Amino acid sequence: MNRQDWAILLALSVIWGGSFFFIEVALGSFEPLSLVFVRVAMAAGFLWLFLAMKRERMSLPPGAVSTLLILALLNNVIPFILFAEAQQEITGGLGSILNATTPIWGVIVAHLFTADEKATPGKVAGVILGFGGVAVMIGVDVLAGIGANVIAQLECLAATFCYALAGVYARRFKAMGVPPVAVATGQLTASTLVLLPLVLLFKPPWAAAMPTVQAWAALAGLALVCTSFAYILYFRLLASAGATNSLLVTFLIPISAILLGVLLLGEVMAPRHFAGMALIGLGLAAIDGRVFSRRRPPATA
Repeated sequence: MNRQDWAILLALSVIWGGSFFFIEVALGSFEPLSLVFVRVAMAAGFLWLFLAMKRERMSLPPGAVSTLLILALLNNVIPFILFAEAQQEITGGLGSILNATTPIWGVIVAHLFTADEKATPGKVAGVILGFGGVAVMIGVDVLAGIGANVIAQLECLAATFCYALAGVYARRFKAMGVPPVAVATGQLTASTLVLLPLVLLFKPPWAAAMPTVQAWAALAGLALVCTSFAYILYFRLLASAGATNSLLVTFLIPISAILLGVLLLGEVMAPRHFAGMALIGLGLAAIDGRVFSRRRPPATA
């Protein structure tokens, strides 16, 4: 990963760090299925408007439409619904821990289904250190809740497995020559078309109560910032750095959430936060590999 890749990774961690908060606020007025539908529909509409303002056409090569549909199911429809359902039963902190299992699945899936992202001892050690850092940072209070609400936690783990599959599957768009904005727009449009009949059948809008202004504001932030803009950055990072490195953002999300609380809400960092950050830093360095490779003695001729 180069400097631009790391900058995008950090930006994504800040953007997606707020998604758990937005979801919790929006769930006060929206059912999970309706929430996900409005989220992807608003995000898709924003990206189509963005393309229109730039006067760019949505040109896709043959076979891209079916590929976008599969990506929409793996990256939006299934995991978004699972996380929204789960967050009715578990806290956002526990959800962020379970979300941080994504790189673990990512290393496994990339090792099985790619030729150039095989698991190495450094990657495995880095993933273990990173996940341990997230758990230390969140604290024992949240970890104590792991024994309860098993179904909700399994939903989160299934969602992160879908994210890992999507990260590897989306690599093919680089070979097709589809730019990140087109991938994000096509994926979210396909998600909207899949979810529309489900919402009309199971959760029709006319049968629900009017959402609050706070819920609409949270959903707008979730759709425009945490979905449409974030996916443009994510698919750009995926094309440049690969699936395993792109999924590392889930390790950094808890750090962003805690630092935002310190800067904006006056919260105080505890020693466990610094310890968790150190473990995550070591994990990222182990996965990146360059720091440790420089410390090795030169090979003999």
